[in-house]
Amino acid sequence: MPTGPIELFALHHHSSSEDRAMAAVVKEYVDTNVKPHVAEWFEKGEVPARELMRDFGSLGALGMHLQGYGCAGTTATAYGLAALELEAGDSGIRSMVSVQGSLAMFAIYEFGTEDQKQTWLPRMATGEIIGCFGLTEADFGSNPQGMLTNAKRDGQDWILNGSKMWITNGSVADVAVVWAQTTEGIRGFIVPTNSPGFVSNIIHKKMSLRASITSELVFTDVRLPADSMLPEVQGLRGPLSCLNEARFGIAFGALGAARDCLETAIDYSINRVQFDRPIAGYQLTQKKLADMTLELGKGMLLALHLSHLKDTVGVTPEQISLGKLNNAREALKIARECRSILGGNGITLEYPIIRHMNNLESVFTYEGTNEMHTLVIGHALTGLAAFK
Repeated sequence: MPTGPIELFALHHHSSSEDRAMAAVVKEYVDTNVKPHVAEWFEKGEVPARELMRDFGSLGALGMHLQGYGCAGTTATAYGLAALELEAGDSGIRSMVSVQGSLAMFAIYEFGTEDQKQTWLPRMATGEIIGCFGLTEADFGSNPQGMLTNAKRDGQDWILNGSKMWITNGSVADVAVVWAQTTEGIRGFIVPTNSPGFVSNIIHKKMSLRASITSELVFTDVRLPADSMLPEVQGLRGPLSCLNEARFGIAFGALGAARDCLETAIDYSINRVQFDRPIAGYQLTQKKLADMTLELGKGMLLALHLSHLKDTVGVTPEQISLGKLNNAREALKIARECRSILGGNGITLEYPIIRHMNNLESVFTYEGTNEMHTLVIGHALTGLAAFK
C-alpha cells in the first residue's frame, strides 16, 4: 500500500498527542470549510474574512501560543502544526491568522500595558476584533529603519502621519499596530481603524495571495491619546520580535502548501494513464516524487527542531531564519515540480497546485526576503554584516 510523504518519516514522536489533536481540529475545519471554496475565493480575489476569523477564534487558533487573555496557551509545536494545516488550505488563510496572532496580538501581549492587553486581546482571541500590523512601507521593506511614517507629540497626544504598504487584513481590521518614527526612536502605536484620518485602500490586481485582503494604510493627522503607545519597547527590536514569531509560523506553514501539492501530484500520477500505464509507474515521475518527499521531510524535521527549541531553551532569530529560508525556498520548488507532473492540468484552479505555487512566490518574499535571510545566516557564520 502507498504511504503519505510525511507519514514515511514517522514524525509522530516529535510532537505530543495534545499538539497533534490541535492540528487535527484545524485540519478538519480547513478540509470542510476552506478547501471546497478557496479556489473560488482566489479566482474572485475575495475572502469572507470576518466569518473565517470568528471561526478560527472559536477553534482557539488566534494567538493560540499566547498565555491568558482568552488565548489557548498552546506549545510552539502545536502552533506550528496548526499553521501547517492552515497553509495546506491556502497561504492567504494562514497569513490572516498569523498576522492576527503573531504580529498584532503578540505586539500588544509582549509590549503593551495590562490595560492595553485587557482592552484588546480577549476580543482579538475570539475573532470579534481583527488586527493588522503596519511596518512595511512602499519604499522601505527590507530596511524598515528608514520608514517615513512618523508620530509627533501634541500636548499629551500623538499625531500620526505616513503610510504603510502590503498590509494583510488592513481593510477589514478594527485595530492596527503601527510602527512610526518619533524623537524617541521607532515606537509602536495601537490605532483603531475608525480614527479620523485613517484610510485603508485594498490592493487589487494581485496574482498571489488572492484569498487574502492586502491593503495600503494611510494616516493623515491621526490623533492618538498618550496611552495608545506600546510602552515596553523602543526601536526596531519591537517589530522584529513580532516578525520572528510570524516567521516561525511560516517555517511550518510553507510545508503545508508543499504537502498539499505533493499529495495532489502523487494521487494524480497514480490515476493519470499515459502509454497504457499510470505515469506514477515511470522512473522519472518516481524520482521527482522521491526527491520532493526528501525535501519536505527534511523541512519538517527542521521545523520541529525549531519548535522544540522554542518550547524549551529558546530559539534565536538566526535559527528562525534557517527555517524560513529553507522551507519557503523548498516549498516553492516542490510546488513547481508538482505542477510539471500535472502537465496542462497543473495550471487550472481545478487542482490546488498553481494557487499554492503563486502564493508561495509571496511567502518566499515576505517576512524577510530570501536574500535577507541568507545574509542573516552569513552574518551569524562570519561575524561580518553584508547588509549594505
